[in-house]
Amino acid sequence: MSKLSVLELCAGAGGQALGFEMAGYEHVGLVENDAQACKTLRFNRPKWNVIEEDLNLFDAKPYRGVDVVAAGLPCPPFSKAGKQLGNLDERNLFPAALRIIKEVQPRAIVIENVRGILDAVFSDYRTYISGQLPDYWTDWYLLNASNYGVPQLRPRVNFVAIRKGYDVNFEWPLPHSKKPPTVGEALYDLMAANGWRGAKAWAKAASEIAPTLVGGSKKHGGPDLGPTRARLAWASLGVNGSTLALEAPERDFIGMPRLTVRMAARIQGFPDDWQFSGTKTAAYRQVGNAFPPPVANAVALEVNKALTVKKLLKFA
Repeated sequence: MSKLSVLELCAGAGGQALGFEMAGYEHVGLVENDAQACKTLRFNRPKWNVIEEDLNLFDAKPYRGVDVVAAGLPCPPFSKAGKQLGNLDERNLFPAALRIIKEVQPRAIVIENVRGILDAVFSDYRTYISGQLPDYWTDWYLLNASNYGVPQLRPRVNFVAIRKGYDVNFEWPLPHSKKPPTVGEALYDLMAANGWRGAKAWAKAASEIAPTLVGGSKKHGGPDLGPTRARLAWASLGVNGSTLALEAPERDFIGMPRLTVRMAARIQGFPDDWQFSGTKTAAYRQVGNAFPPPVANAVALEVNKALTVKKLLKFA
């Protein structure tokens, strides 16, 4: 059976793309305007068709008939951390995505965004977006990354639209029965990589999942774990969130350790062999902006099931 095809918009460092790849999809194109993120995608998957371009300028007509359009659209227009300007924010790319969807005419659409888009102030805009897709069943759904094996809460909204007729087989992914690892369990080996004698005690004390990893905005100053509230939450787990480290603590280190980019990537659910291009700041921004691959995979599998079951029934 041939693989389902996917065109990805605002692909970033590949979190959503990895989830779809693990679910058996074939990428026909990944559109991203950030140069470092594009380098990351090309380095890790040289065969992927990475298109470094502004989404507003991207011509999707050559991709008409692709099975799925997936996107991780910019979050600031809808984030509680910003002014929540929504469709009035120049960074809002829903209009560009809707244009591309009309050009491609996919059988399914998956768009990830922040929890703030479910706020009452955006109710009319959500209705407007669904109304632009009259041939699709649509739904907005909040998923917590910790329910899918990721060691942080990270609530994110998924918008799924499936062409009518296929939607009867779609269900939102069920939470995993197994609890996610704690921060200590997830990061112990990385913290101990340079022989830090305090690693075991640190791991035992870091006995909860992580707060939502933030700090991915280009308007944000540098590679830290977010504003004061976020850094305090990390401090409760024994992590200094004021900056990131280049390496794990040395053998005789005393105090609260800092995360490395690799540690942050593991907190996001990236595999350890996934490399990030650029400086520490550029790499961390890619990690902080990412859609955790295990969550993307869970959604992609359900979309795959809906589209494939319909195919089987149609041609049985």
